[in-house]
Amino acid sequence: MDSHVRALSRRGFLAAATASLVSTTVGAPAGTEVSTPENYRVIRARRASVDLLGRGRATTAVSTYDGIVPGPILRLRQGEELKVQLINELPEPTIVHWHGIRLPNAMDGAPDLTQPPIEPGASFLYRFAVPDAGTFWYHSSFRSPGQLGHGLYGAVVVEEARHVDVDRDVVLILADWRLNPDGSLAALVSGHAELTVNGEPSVTIPVATNERVRVRLINAATARIFRLRVDQHRVFVMAIDGQPAEPYQARDGRVTIGPGNRMDLFIDATLEPGASAALVAEEQDSDVALAHLVYASGPVHLRLRADPEGLPPNRLPERMQFAGAFRLEMTLDGAGSKLLPYDGGMKDRETPSQSIVPGSGHTVGRTWPGASGPPMFSVKRGRVVQMAFVNRSALTHSMHIHGHSFRLLDALDDGWKPLWLDNVLVAPARTERIAFAADNPGKWMLQGSVLGHEDGGMAGWFEVT
Repeated sequence: MDSHVRALSRRGFLAAATASLVSTTVGAPAGTEVSTPENYRVIRARRASVDLLGRGRATTAVSTYDGIVPGPILRLRQGEELKVQLINELPEPTIVHWHGIRLPNAMDGAPDLTQPPIEPGASFLYRFAVPDAGTFWYHSSFRSPGQLGHGLYGAVVVEEARHVDVDRDVVLILADWRLNPDGSLAALVSGHAELTVNGEPSVTIPVATNERVRVRLINAATARIFRLRVDQHRVFVMAIDGQPAEPYQARDGRVTIGPGNRMDLFIDATLEPGASAALVAEEQDSDVALAHLVYASGPVHLRLRADPEGLPPNRLPERMQFAGAFRLEMTLDGAGSKLLPYDGGMKDRETPSQSIVPGSGHTVGRTWPGASGPPMFSVKRGRVVQMAFVNRSALTHSMHIHGHSFRLLDALDDGWKPLWLDNVLVAPARTERIAFAADNPGKWMLQGSVLGHEDGGMAGWFEVT
């Protein structure tokens, strides 16, 4: 059976299919001319009205890629080049960040750090090889979370070079909208919360008895943790943030996914023909059914499979030497932070920026420098970086590092958990420690958001020389 089945409504499927047939030579907005190289995928950022509340109800004017939310799924195989021309038909600048992909710095889509924003009527050619198989996503990083929260996001699926034993491959992009009664967008802290999956209130995933379904979850919400439950099924967690994990069975079919995170699940369809079961978001007041596994009424598929083996590993280091690591501690405090060194052997430029931390080690200022300020730190290529996020606030922080995948360390820094991530949640009064090999040269953003706070964004950058 085709492993590329997508969990989209008929409207979303037809729109995505139409988008995939767009000619590689497409005009820009009136009065401009854009030349598209051969074999580039064209994607247009433009305004459109979509049915976030479902058909027959008020529509919502949002920003989109190719007129749909989420934007078209970009599929390629590991090691292939992604070639996309983004044409900006919005009335404001925009830019695309390729979230979680270890790509060349110039293609990262960090405004004013790796490229200037793409002005209205202009275009930009993104071209890079994708080294890792897994589930990633693309979204606007201009005036984040504004454009991202208004619909500018889509999935990037990088298929493994080796065959993976599944019958269906389904992408579910989760989002959280704040809407006024008339369907228009409201501020994050006001309006009615509306959850969507693939731009719909809910979707149907057709299955046959004894099939194995790969479900690629993407949390595109800017400030929501999704706590999900798959009823009546065994659920195996296979990958997190695009990187294979040691497979484990989710207890009671429950998983948690923070903003920006991705999670690949294998779900074995073991119910009888004609049955159905829900994938629900567990909310404070009630469960919200985001998807339904609906079984065909015909004969069963194949015999039930054994527990899954792990996905093929990507090329990340099996070991990291911590003896000469560059170490930082970041104290998160509300919408700001402090940056403190705890490495006594730093030399040359491999120190935090003096405008953030003076030589005495005491903190000056409580704001992040953003893309226009000095680097938060600079390290030589290949050096291991250890970073501690110390949350002394009563709020949960979500931290994202560009261009690298990091290991989540245990509390004593003497080993690591079997997880590679690019986003990590730091709960109130908790400390999370990470480590990564700074093997990707360039200027990379380090971003944080304070969950539930529209103005709680934090941004700085570091340099790998």
